[in-house]
Amino acid sequence: MEMPQSARPSAAAPEEAPPSASRKWLKKLFLQRHLQIMALLGVAWMIVFNYVPMYGIIIAFKEFNIVKSIASAPWVGFEHFKAFFEDDNFVNVMRNTLGISLIKLVIGFPLPILFALFLNELRSVRFKKAVQTISYLPHFLSWVILGGILTTWLADVGIINDILMALHLIQEPISYLAEPKYFWGIIIASDIWKELGWSAIIYLAAISSVSPDMYEAATIDGAGRFQKMWYITLPSIKATISILFILAVSGVLNSNFDQILVLRNTLNESASNVIDIYVYQTGMLSGRYSYSTAIGLFKSVIALILLLLANRVTKKLNNTSLF
Repeated sequence: MEMPQSARPSAAAPEEAPPSASRKWLKKLFLQRHLQIMALLGVAWMIVFNYVPMYGIIIAFKEFNIVKSIASAPWVGFEHFKAFFEDDNFVNVMRNTLGISLIKLVIGFPLPILFALFLNELRSVRFKKAVQTISYLPHFLSWVILGGILTTWLADVGIINDILMALHLIQEPISYLAEPKYFWGIIIASDIWKELGWSAIIYLAAISSVSPDMYEAATIDGAGRFQKMWYITLPSIKATISILFILAVSGVLNSNFDQILVLRNTLNESASNVIDIYVYQTGMLSGRYSYSTAIGLFKSVIALILLLLANRVTKKLNNTSLF
């Protein structure tokens, strides 16, 4: 007797093969096509303006002439690097660059951390917002504007001399920008003034992610504000501090070209002649393109070495690194 049609065992339907990893990736790429197009524009910009010009680095090893092509320029090896090390300006340029940058690192790096810590402790929201706005404002002004303001303030008849003379701290006006001994202090103080509030933003963002339960538990245990900052806040933002420290160390040879260019003059040249200014003078003003490129390449190599060293040290100390 035949079994009913519904009771007969049917052949098992073939299972669909799971989508391959490449198909999943292509599907995800299609779903994110609008974001990917936006990202590709940024990648294209970076390739055109950051990577394509790197071909010109080879003129550091050639005797380049602007009326000829880079390919036709004769090779000279490391002659331009050797010339820089033997240059009479080498010691002065390196002293100014390292002096300004290291003092900025030692003084300017911890200050935004301290500012963010104390700003976080303010209880009045209105006062906190006012302080934030005032401290952020200088960042949005270019050094051309701030340079003009500082030049006016630091002039013989400027407000700084008026205040100091009114307080009887000096007997006669001082031309601060005409004295090399004041230049480093002016550069460091003005840089801190301009970037203090803006640099503190990332630390405030990191502090905002700390769990309030930790502070409540510390309050129950009798911890004061400074104890909370030392034992809770600082350890919680340690990773952020480490990453920014690595980036700051790698930029030690950067002395803020815009700032120094607008504040320097022939009278303070002995204290304001840093690597970036020297490259500008020898390359753009004197036309020594191969020589200035060699100096810039030397600076980039040192920055890479410092980045790798700082990254390794922070990884050893607190297991935090860029890579």
